[in-house]
Amino acid sequence: MTTSVLAAPPVTRVLAQTRFEVSTLLRNGEQLLVSLILPAMVLVGLYVSSAPSLGPGRRIDVAVPGVLALCVLSAAFTSQAIATAFDRRYAVLRYLGVTPLGRGGLVAAKVVATLVIEAIQIVVLGGLGLALGWRPELTGIPYAVLFVLVGTWAFVSLALLLAGTLRAEAVLALANLLWIVLLAAGGVIVPRTQFPDPAGTAAGLLPSAGLADGLRSALVDGSLNGTALLVVLAWAIVCSALAVRLFRWSD
Repeated sequence: MTTSVLAAPPVTRVLAQTRFEVSTLLRNGEQLLVSLILPAMVLVGLYVSSAPSLGPGRRIDVAVPGVLALCVLSAAFTSQAIATAFDRRYAVLRYLGVTPLGRGGLVAAKVVATLVIEAIQIVVLGGLGLALGWRPELTGIPYAVLFVLVGTWAFVSLALLLAGTLRAEAVLALANLLWIVLLAAGGVIVPRTQFPDPAGTAAGLLPSAGLADGLRSALVDGSLNGTALLVVLAWAIVCSALAVRLFRWSD
């Protein structure tokens, strides 16, 4: 007599993997540092100092959207790129891909886990911003949510593209390097309008600047920045197409 074991429903499988992904990220000290502690330090540093210049408007109102963009960059790109690259190196992706979870379920779990981490970041850092005097434009919150979702899509796609094509050690170095470069010169913390003209124009083509510009327009002015949205969408579509085509599930 034999008995068959039925796989759990797809949603249950994805949620179970999501819980694992979230707990793994929260237990990782390096990723917790990048995702929460460093953005909080950046926000407090911008609040207590007068440099660098953030342009017109209340300093804290301009600073918080940039820090929230940094949170998306940290969770959706840096953390996911490094975690996925090492999962690929140690054959975790290959094994999970042939389980009932499947490759589609695994990608879905990573996206949902990223959104959960971002929600935690937004609550913690948004609360810190409110304590420091941040007063967001409430009518722009739906636009801000839209930019967070599209920005997450773009940066997760870019993370999977790197993690699925490069060696884990290269991804570790490149992801951390890009985090620093985009933080400093990608229009995230300092609005690109404060850059010299050629550099500001070039930065406007980056997904980091598009995300930050969109969040500032939403939370400072209560408006939808259509140009910034198109920039982030373009990165999301192109990186998704390349990731689907080039991603390798094992070394």
